[in-house]
Amino acid sequence: MFKSLFVIALPIILQNLMQSTVNMLDTLMVGQLGSVEIASVGLGNQIYMLLNMVLFGISSGGAIFISQFWGKKEKSGIWKMEGVMFSFSIVIALIFTFASVFFPKFLIGLYSKDFHVIEIGARYLRIVAFSFPFFAMSFAFSMALRSTEHVKLPMVATMISLVLNAILNYLLIFGIGFFPSLGIVGAAIATCISRIVECFILFIVAYSKKYEVASSVKNLFSFTLFEVRKFIKIAFPVIINEAIWGLGTSMHSLIMGRTSTEAISAFNITGTISQITWVFFIGVGNAAGIIIGKKIGEGNETEARKYANTLSWFMPVMAIFIGLLLIPISKFLPFMFNVEANILVQAKMMLMILMCCYPLNAFNMCWVVGICRAGGDTVFAAIIDVCFMWIIAIPLAACVAYFTNVQPYIIYICLLSEQIFKAIVGFYRIKSGKWLHNVVE
Repeated sequence: MFKSLFVIALPIILQNLMQSTVNMLDTLMVGQLGSVEIASVGLGNQIYMLLNMVLFGISSGGAIFISQFWGKKEKSGIWKMEGVMFSFSIVIALIFTFASVFFPKFLIGLYSKDFHVIEIGARYLRIVAFSFPFFAMSFAFSMALRSTEHVKLPMVATMISLVLNAILNYLLIFGIGFFPSLGIVGAAIATCISRIVECFILFIVAYSKKYEVASSVKNLFSFTLFEVRKFIKIAFPVIINEAIWGLGTSMHSLIMGRTSTEAISAFNITGTISQITWVFFIGVGNAAGIIIGKKIGEGNETEARKYANTLSWFMPVMAIFIGLLLIPISKFLPFMFNVEANILVQAKMMLMILMCCYPLNAFNMCWVVGICRAGGDTVFAAIIDVCFMWIIAIPLAACVAYFTNVQPYIIYICLLSEQIFKAIVGFYRIKSGKWLHNVVE
């Protein structure tokens, strides 16, 4: 069981690590310019993260069908759902691009009232927004490749993108040789180029090797209203889930940003570092979803339940060991970020709090994203995932932030409070077996 899981999970983990590192590189390298620049890029990337969440919802919904069709070896079903997934993803990306290009100051101003942060963040966002359509196509196609167990190509494409981004960041942020020193504008340009290159690599290689998902445009867009309705029924709760959850994570930044620039800087540093370790759980959860979905498509529900039960204890146990990595990482913060000492102290406190919450976070990610979605139990998962965030965590954090004068790490504890309640509900849902549904019958 674990061998087949990690054969799929490892390339996904590496890809997610590198994908997270693209944004992390911007934050790290821009971090050498100062705390205002860190806050600006961090808030600019909040729009990207919101887009990321919506696209993840669309692609996760599509992956439910594709993985189960893959289990049935039904290529026409794969192609049609892939086409639906592409259509929704591109439309959403274009909306985000339009808003970010024409209204960047308004969007950044939702998170901060600092004039300098808004000005610098808007410059970054307006440029990086042109990469959103390419990112959307890459995201959807990567998910389709993963769902048919072609996990190495997305990893290699992201690796090339990361290396290119790092090189261009170094050249364009600081100005090396005949390259101009462009600061955060250079970081935005570098990110755009790297994402476009990644997109082209994915499509060129997949079509040249004739992978199952590399179909003709005619086959991809041969879906009917029936397929769209079927997709919406299962995928729409996931899309709404990710969109509202992504909006919730943006609210986290808004709450922190309304306290002080120092608080949002510490919060962004914490988020940047956590991405390094969190990719493990995302990778294992996605791999589990692929395998469970395939088993359901094959009609092997017993094996699907076995995988789900095993992951329920495996993920929290692994989270303990992975979370411990945050301790040595926190020691290197002064060398990674050129910010004031009080910001580093707050960031270290937040990282220690996050480490303690990792087992709960990992379990919740596993049952919501990996198990329930693979089993088509998207409505229940969405309700639980969203409600605890918006009914408990966000109101509690907002009240503490706006009506008290506590340290930022206390607000951070409030933001993580939802994980306790979500884990309790998830445990009983998995044990009940009500999460398992065959959506392609």
